[in-house]
Amino acid sequence: MSALLPAIVPAACRATAAVIFLHGLGDTGHGWAEAMAGIRTPYVKYICPHAPVTPVTLNMNMAMPSWFDIVSLNPDAEEDENGIKRAAESIKALIDQEVKNGIPSHRIVLGGFSQGGALSLYTALTTHQKLAGVVALSCWLPLRNSLSQSVISSNKDISVLQCHGEADPLVPFTIGCLTVQKLKVMLNPSNITFKTYPIMPHSACLEEMMDIKQFIEKQLPEINKSII
Repeated sequence: MSALLPAIVPAACRATAAVIFLHGLGDTGHGWAEAMAGIRTPYVKYICPHAPVTPVTLNMNMAMPSWFDIVSLNPDAEEDENGIKRAAESIKALIDQEVKNGIPSHRIVLGGFSQGGALSLYTALTTHQKLAGVVALSCWLPLRNSLSQSVISSNKDISVLQCHGEADPLVPFTIGCLTVQKLKVMLNPSNITFKTYPIMPHSACLEEMMDIKQFIEKQLPEINKSII
């Protein structure tokens, strides 16, 4: 993870839950922090970290914010296994930090867009931290052929909101469909929701953001103030 401090949207009152959201390739956490501010829930803290700047094979080795290297977006392409695992450990450390700050892991939703969504899925499936849910936008499941049900320990029953635009030219809609099929084999299929948006390219839309807000509020309900 980048040495830069994450972009944070603080809770409007005492934070009893958190959303950690990971941006896509070449981006920073600032744009998604702004997007999360638009759908904020008062008792939820939103944390949008920044990826480190590293060369990316896919983009002619140009240096840019990237959670791990990407060789190709072809489903059968070689993957940066060490980089993916290293990035996942950095996200697990961020979750641990929030736990130390007083928010238990089961009150944390992990999410991301594109490369960040891919990392959020991989992290949720491999961490021992029990999470409240995952929001996976316009993405894929990394290292899917090496993942098995035996790898998943704490989050076999995790709720997943996967969203994908049917007009996505970068991470094709077919990859989203293959990803949800794999997730339904590895996890409890009744806890996986796949939302699609007919004219949405590789981006977000208002309908999707409202779906994300609804999912977050369902997975992170308000705690009765009398028992806090």
